[in-house]
Amino acid sequence: MEQIEDAGWEVAGAGMLAEVDDVLEMELIEEAKAPDVGAVRRILDQCFPSSDLLLSREAIEVPRLFVSDMDSTMIGQECIDELADFAGLKERIAAITERAMRGELDFEAALRERVGLLKDLSEGAIAQCLEERIRPMDGARTLVATLKAHGARTVLVTGGFHAFADPVAQMLGFEHVVANRLGVHGGALTGEVVGGIVDSSVKRQVLLDEAARLGEGAGSLATGDGANDIPMLEAATHGIAYRAKPKARAAADGWIERGDLTAILSLYGIARENWVAA
Repeated sequence: MEQIEDAGWEVAGAGMLAEVDDVLEMELIEEAKAPDVGAVRRILDQCFPSSDLLLSREAIEVPRLFVSDMDSTMIGQECIDELADFAGLKERIAAITERAMRGELDFEAALRERVGLLKDLSEGAIAQCLEERIRPMDGARTLVATLKAHGARTVLVTGGFHAFADPVAQMLGFEHVVANRLGVHGGALTGEVVGGIVDSSVKRQVLLDEAARLGEGAGSLATGDGANDIPMLEAATHGIAYRAKPKARAAADGWIERGDLTAILSLYGIARENWVAA
């Protein structure tokens, strides 16, 4: 408590949530003219390592909009890396993916490079990859179903591809999908991306457009894990980084490091008996 107060905040209250007894809620009041929000993040991170946490300047309410990244967030894999395995290129392509997600490479250039390496791969490898490799992240179905039951619109937005995102969205219950398209001709990949690229700016704009349709004051939640998700995380009312790369974690309002995706429901004060099993 003293560390937080030294950073320019007064601890007005702290206690376990009545509805979720394993969540600690703290209310802080600004004391200094320019209180150090970053210091509060660092203090809480030090005091509660490997925690699930959400910081908010407003009362935390269940969002009316949920926009999420797909790979390594809603599913446990990077689809293009798994698909590359069918071409014998997983190690090479996964290394590019990792650097892009850390923000070390230009996203579009890295995407086009990886897709180019998959030229002439059989289109059938996509269906085989989906069946054999792609699995939902723990808690993903329950998170989506519960937020929908509480009135949220759900959107899956990914720098990956419709060939994967559409089946994943159907599996998890998302209402709308925004993704890239793989070029296919004669039953094989052309090595090109068809149409515009869904990059970080598109992800952010999708969130803003969807929120605008819901009207002023509609709270939004974004989840993601990589550098490509940062503008979307920052634009949302609450951006939560899930087992994320350092840059994405640092940009978010909160993070999930301990639990699965249902930890987000707990942070919003949704009691377990009100979760929707899916």
